[in-house]
Amino acid sequence: MKHEVEKSDHDRRAEPQSLPDRPKTQPTAVRGFFQGKIPSPKERHAAGKALRDKVPRESHAEWKESSQRPDPISTLLATNEGRLPQLVPIRHSRMLTSPFAFLRGSAAVMAADLSKTSVSGIRVQACGDCHLMNFGGFATPERQIVFDINDFDETLPAPWEWDVKRLAASIVVAGRYIDLKERESLAAATAAVRSYRRWMARYAGMASFEVWYDHIDLERVFSALSGSWQKRLRARIAKVQRRSVAEHDFPRLTERSGGQPLIKDNPPLIFHLSPKDQKKFHASAVGALKMYQQSLPHHCRVLLDRFRMCDLAIKVVGVGSVGTQCMIALFMASETDPMFLQVKQANASVLEPYAGRSVYPNHGQRVVAGQHLMQAASDMMLGWTVGKFAGRHYYVRQLRDMKISPIVETMEHDKLKIYGRLCGWALARSHARSGDPAMISGYLGNSSVFDEAVTKFAKSYADQTERDHKALAKAVADGRLDAATE
Repeated sequence: MKHEVEKSDHDRRAEPQSLPDRPKTQPTAVRGFFQGKIPSPKERHAAGKALRDKVPRESHAEWKESSQRPDPISTLLATNEGRLPQLVPIRHSRMLTSPFAFLRGSAAVMAADLSKTSVSGIRVQACGDCHLMNFGGFATPERQIVFDINDFDETLPAPWEWDVKRLAASIVVAGRYIDLKERESLAAATAAVRSYRRWMARYAGMASFEVWYDHIDLERVFSALSGSWQKRLRARIAKVQRRSVAEHDFPRLTERSGGQPLIKDNPPLIFHLSPKDQKKFHASAVGALKMYQQSLPHHCRVLLDRFRMCDLAIKVVGVGSVGTQCMIALFMASETDPMFLQVKQANASVLEPYAGRSVYPNHGQRVVAGQHLMQAASDMMLGWTVGKFAGRHYYVRQLRDMKISPIVETMEHDKLKIYGRLCGWALARSHARSGDPAMISGYLGNSSVFDEAVTKFAKSYADQTERDHKALAKAVADGRLDAATE
């Protein structure tokens, strides 16, 4: 069994002794102060509009599988390097369940494909894995529920179009998955892109601080919903808000052994290593915890000092993340005061081969910096670290902090359309923080040309995803890769 105490073939890095300096280069294309005349919003809008001459908006409709396209199964196999080998078959099994699951787990495949599509040349802090399941509700440090992007494993400065196209394609694939009519799936994708375009135009007219202060709170979400859906969502949110770590997560995830609380095993999804390896594992985690603490703001370090780590276990999460080293750690400030942290391995972004390397030496730091740039409010315990022995990179956050995920299977066509609009809105807000909303809006314009082009792309790429899913099924049937039921 490969685990944290072993050297990773995928990522052999020396352990830094302290937090590195701030990167010398800006993470996005936005210019800093003291760099000459500041162009007006009108000038930036015109500059974005002028880009249409070089990259027509209609060109974003194009997707055709090239004879030179890399084999998607080979790409998936390459992304398995460095993962826990006993968990890789579970990853394949989850991706096999549907083309929608395949899309969620194959960000690397789509990143390679997107790199061959048209881009205007404007860069933002991109999500990198912008499918509709990576949006949802969660609690801010002020305990308000907001709607936003909530997964940043692949975040990197990159063309803004890549996020929009992955979101639109995911909506079409999801619509097919829940058996909507094709025109309904396409309409939902169009609604998401149109929402992105219209909200980007609004952000282009806002002052910089207004853009950064903006967030999508519950009342703004509710205003977009029908009465029945609003009622169900309010009930679901109220249930989540009533749950506390001490009263809900702690009894469900732990058991007592020798008077000490320990994380409860639920193999193969939650498990401890062998006693010998667990001891080394724990020692490595204690060392990594010191660097994690340094990555936090001072007031959060003071809060963390109240807690002591009691246990650490491997936890299988998501689809694309299965097999990477993800853990849950139990901390206690007293017998009735628990905290769970999720510790997640961070590898190089799937966008790096096409958008350039991260300016951050630690990929956990890359994730944290990208999340702070894109989210209206981030978890106060969000930080990063590096493994003591293997040099793996990690980011850390609270486990399930009032997280509310979409349930795609229950959506009808009108709900998918409304949800698509919310996703487009959240994505526009995120991109407007790090990019130039006036330039992007100038390029997009006021017509539906871009909306229709990306919808055509989404339809073609949904077809591509179905072909790739069949290729995965064939690879499993031929014994090229293993799949295991959970």
